Amino acid sequence: MMVAWLLLCLCIQLICLAVRALYILLAKPRPLQPKRAVKTMMNAGGHTAEMLMLVEGLDKAYYSPRVYVAAETDAMSAKRALTRESTWAKAQEPPSDVSVEIIPRSREVGQSYITSVLTTLYSLMFAAQMVLRHRPQLVLVNGPGTCIPVCAAAFLYRVLCICDSRVIYVESIARVRKLSLSGYILYYSRMANQFFVQWPELQARFPRSSYAGRLY
Repeated sequence: MMVAWLLLCLCIQLICLAVRALYILLAKPRPLQPKRAVKTMMNAGGHTAEMLMLVEGLDKAYYSPRVYVAAETDAMSAKRALTRESTWAKAQEPPSDVSVEIIPRSREVGQSYITSVLTTLYSLMFAAQMVLRHRPQLVLVNGPGTCIPVCAAAFLYRVLCICDSRVIYVESIARVRKLSLSGYILYYSRMANQFFVQWPELQARFPRSSYAGRLY
């Protein structure tokens, strides 16, 4: 009898979680409230440059604190972010509300999709701890593979009502007619609350995205 009750309670909990997940996936975005963490994903090369151009246009007092996340094999991106923050603050050191987190890269360039599953799960363990520690209100990402574990962790915690993190994805301006791999994953999984593209041709192919024009 006790086992039957435990199974019934487990089924009810699973149903509630499923309903909660569907609600989050289908709900319309709500306005953000100030003074919570903005977790900014970044990667080497063009991704870092594009992300920093996005962050440059943010109200630094409103989006505070800011946490940059980089892969452990990408030391240059973290250094560039801190240097740019120092420039914006007109100081020799970055502001006290700016920090950098390093997590394992989920997928290296050219890595097979099969082995990427294992490395992504490994990265997810670190991302889950990091998101729980910072509890960001906004997760702003623009395409690096490292963003997938963080977005997945943020979505899971939102389903579990642990923290209310919104994911905003901005596809790279280099993507004119086809999404990046990260873009495909976030678009079809619906983990991104808002999905922006910078070309009308891309928006026409993916109607749930929003055409934002050129953002930088």
